[in-house]
Amino acid sequence: MRVIDAMKRDWDERARKNAFHYIASWRTDWDARAFFESGEEDYRRLVKPILTEMNFEPRDKCMVEIGCGAGRMTRVFAREFAHVDAIDISDEMQRRAKEYLQDFPNIRWILADGATLSGVTAESADFVFSYLVIQHLPSHAIANTLLREILRALKPGGVFLLQFNSARRPTMNWKGRTAWGMVNALWSAGLQRAARMAASALALDPEMVGKSWHGIAIESADIRRILESAGAKSLRLTGEATPMAWCSGVCGVRVDS
Repeated sequence: MRVIDAMKRDWDERARKNAFHYIASWRTDWDARAFFESGEEDYRRLVKPILTEMNFEPRDKCMVEIGCGAGRMTRVFAREFAHVDAIDISDEMQRRAKEYLQDFPNIRWILADGATLSGVTAESADFVFSYLVIQHLPSHAIANTLLREILRALKPGGVFLLQFNSARRPTMNWKGRTAWGMVNALWSAGLQRAARMAASALALDPEMVGKSWHGIAIESADIRRILESAGAKSLRLTGEATPMAWCSGVCGVRVDS
């Protein structure tokens, strides 16, 4: 698919330019120590409370991290879990992650195809996590496929925690929307070089051009519908109608198991 190829190219180029920034874009001046410490802080803030609430003990468990990037949170996952499948569409991102995390033999690096978890065996994961990833997916069809793949990968009783954008209204003003609309129209037409040149001329970051960055918003009701139809139970949604929405739940026992 052309859109998948574009996603890979975009994220490889972002990794070459400034991998840490495009993973955690609230800073441009990350050093390795601060970058990985931020991942540990996000684990304590975002992940550990949910696992504790669900009486989930990670010590002997296997987990899947969707969108591992340069390993910002992968390092803490590898310390907490027995095994980590670290998945990303960008070979360049993973190359950097492997360099930083070469002392962790319990990480399996999987280069994704952008829509599925084809490298992950069905019913093999106790926990699946995704943060700052689904919001960048360029189409609802790809998001739908990925959400169903998450349930396929989980063991019955396995837990998932996913962040997504469910904002109903744009977060930028009309001038910003107009500028980005022009630039992204060039990107969608396959004119990536022209789109980046136009972005630079408009004082926009050329590496944030295209739907592989701006992505899609998904209604919380749609997330619920897709996941429940795939077998999810005990769904909990927070941050609805905001860019920082979360969904957690449990994979139900499959009828054909």
